[in-house]
Amino acid sequence: MSRILMIGLLLCGLLSACTKKEQVSYDKKEVNLSIWGNYLSPELQAQFEKETGIKINISNYSSNEELLAKIQMGSSGIDVAVPSDYMVDIMRKMSLLEPLKAELIPNKNLVSTEFLKQNFDPENQFSLPYTWTTVGIAVNRELYKGAVHSWKDLLDNPQLKGKFALLDDVRETMGAALKLHGYSVNTNNAAEIQKAKNTLLTAKKNIKMFSSDTIDILNNKEVAAAQAYSSDALQAAVKSPGKIEYIIPDEGTTFAIDNLVIVKGAKHPEAAHQLINFLLSENAEINKVKTILGGPVLKDTQGKLPKELQNNQALFPPDSTLKKMERIHDLGEHNKLFEDSWTEIKTK
Repeated sequence: MSRILMIGLLLCGLLSACTKKEQVSYDKKEVNLSIWGNYLSPELQAQFEKETGIKINISNYSSNEELLAKIQMGSSGIDVAVPSDYMVDIMRKMSLLEPLKAELIPNKNLVSTEFLKQNFDPENQFSLPYTWTTVGIAVNRELYKGAVHSWKDLLDNPQLKGKFALLDDVRETMGAALKLHGYSVNTNNAAEIQKAKNTLLTAKKNIKMFSSDTIDILNNKEVAAAQAYSSDALQAAVKSPGKIEYIIPDEGTTFAIDNLVIVKGAKHPEAAHQLINFLLSENAEINKVKTILGGPVLKDTQGKLPKELQNNQALFPPDSTLKKMERIHDLGEHNKLFEDSWTEIKTK
């Protein structure tokens, strides 16, 4: 064999090996999911991985703004995320989302129409609903037995001094103070926002912490009460039967639809679509409601749940309660009024 032929064969072998190595790396079966804490059960994760052979790498965030910051950094590696409604609107306008391929998500047809074609994504080009939640007050009744009916009972209550927590989330926390005063959570009135800020500055002297992870602090008795997402409050109640009560304040509160999106430049787009389709299956929906205790988004789910969940008013609020709820909207240039107020509240 000539020396030239030997070198040629050697080079071909090396090139083949390199190509094979690159192909293996490119086809690695995984998907990077960034999601709220306690928002995907280990059972559901294991089921998806077993059925598809695709590994889910999970990261968490405690606010929509934290998720946005991660994505804006450009090196987050996130494929699928679960932002709330108003943040979908922001991300869509900033071209941070990939259009969804409807043909790869046949379970879209199972979604209830009441959760589709919302103003933050009118044609569901970039998002599909995952679950919905409210924000209210969770109370550990072993630590505090007093009446709780309103935001005032949390924010201006001498008996809870040093014993309560607020969400580490600008729009939700400011929203509670705005509701206390009878204002909309989507106000762009500077005087109303100033009044809400002053209420929170006063309350800050008495709070124990800002935290969006309320399950543990309630169950571990770190706080007697907390502003909390309904799903977290209900999960805490399951862990401490008969001890945690969730109250939707009389003044009203926020209602949020959390959505499945694919982040712009996702490295695993096919796996991302597979994950979204799986999470919109009937089996996954029942598991989600039973484990994370978030509101269902598929058709006819309520009747398929255990009786105690079918009758749970935190999961299925009566119309009189729903009428007092608002979804948070992107306020464009007026967002700065909230951001500046939040900076002052957190640093003063």
